[in-house]
Amino acid sequence: MNRAELNWLLQTIKDADTAERFVLAQYQRGRISFQMMADVARERGWINSTTNKFFTEATCRLNEYATTELAIAFA
Repeated sequence: MNRAELNWLLQTIKDADTAERFVLAQYQRGRISFQMMADVARERGWINSTTNKFFTEATCRLNEYATTELAIAFA
């Protein structure tokens, strides 16, 4: 599922809790990436990364790992 499809589906869900559960379920089923889930959650205000230090650290580490893996792949 790409970002446009996810956004389109989320427009049909009126309740924020239901939309949040839907996005989490799509991630758990492997239909969207962790990064897409995190971006949607941040954009919709489901999380506040300044108060959630664990999430901030995990996202930072994920980005560092992805950058390192990409650099190794092209080395």
